[in-house]
Amino acid sequence: MSAVAIAKVAARSLLRNKLRSFLTALGVVIGVAAVIAMVAVGEGAKRRVEQTFEAMGTNLLIVVPGSANSGGMFGGAGTKATLSWSDLSAIRELKAIRAATPVMRASAVIQAEDANWTTGVIGTGPEYLGIRNWRIARGRPLDAGDVDGNVKAALLGGTVADKLWGPNFDPVGRAIRIRGNPFVVVGVLDRKGQSPMGQDYDDTVLVPYTTFQTKISSGGLGAYISGALFVSATGSSETTRAQREIENLLRDRHRLAPGMDDDFSVRNLSEIAAAQQQSTGILTTLLAAIAVVSLVVGGIGIMNIMLVSVTERTREIGVRMAVGARSWHVLGQFLGEALALSLAGGAIGIALGLAVASQLAARFHMPPAIHGGVIALAVGFSAAVGVVFGLYPARKASRLDPIEALRFE
Repeated sequence: MSAVAIAKVAARSLLRNKLRSFLTALGVVIGVAAVIAMVAVGEGAKRRVEQTFEAMGTNLLIVVPGSANSGGMFGGAGTKATLSWSDLSAIRELKAIRAATPVMRASAVIQAEDANWTTGVIGTGPEYLGIRNWRIARGRPLDAGDVDGNVKAALLGGTVADKLWGPNFDPVGRAIRIRGNPFVVVGVLDRKGQSPMGQDYDDTVLVPYTTFQTKISSGGLGAYISGALFVSATGSSETTRAQREIENLLRDRHRLAPGMDDDFSVRNLSEIAAAQQQSTGILTTLLAAIAVVSLVVGGIGIMNIMLVSVTERTREIGVRMAVGARSWHVLGQFLGEALALSLAGGAIGIALGLAVASQLAARFHMPPAIHGGVIALAVGFSAAVGVVFGLYPARKASRLDPIEALRFE
């Protein structure tokens, strides 16, 4: 008896009891759908974390000045200017550092012709876009000449450009006023979207930090930087080393004795991202494990129904063996039925799982993370469930004594 003939006999037997066959496969359907949906949601969450930190910057370290202390009252980080321009120059010379730039912030009204919009203005250098992994949509970026020449050049975020001129308008070359000072729009930034806290990255204006000091922040703080430093390490594996080098350098330059608290702080976003991805991975594994339990329960259901089927068809098995069927023919038939049930359940479960995963991704605004590996794993596992849990009933059927089977009522 060929494998094709065995498959036909198994299919005919299952179709005789369609409802029972469907209910038997339902456990596998739920299990496979749960595996695909849960793994897809977990992978989507991991990708969301990756996209969030990619939007923040590449291998980003943020060096924040210390806190002010007045009359026993301590301010938060950044309330005291402790980072100098010479500190920035020294940081740029470190081996693990790819780029570093100051970042100064202020809120200001942006005026353009008959429109105005209040937004955040950032004074920074040409390295900022590379550190933040930010592209230009139109125009050009800020360059060293803008910084050295104290040029009144501005880069607009997409939201600011839309608010001032409307969507699909090219504002490059147009004049704007920031706190009454005329600036020329030299470019528009590519859109980044929102941060995890809902902040609109595109609601911003970038200007050279030298221009920011003289025209927006009333001259700055002389030798000290009135803001933070954004630093990019040479690689993702070098961020921890870069952080350590910056901390050692600044402690030495600020003459901090052993045991003294730092008058600055270095925030490593790569470590935060890794911790979030690890926690998301653990959650994904947990959800997948729960889904696998559903598959095992479905396999037990298959074994239970197959045992009932063997009992119901004992006489049929006896007749087949009496007319020449061998034990492996009977084994193949019942094993084929169990495998067909699990694979059919797996196919329905895949369709259901993909639909659920797509709905969840849309509901929680996560990128789709459904790939062939997860589907192949689910199908393989459902087939394994059919073989493992169908083997015992099939062996039991194949070992029946033909004479006893014929006598069974």
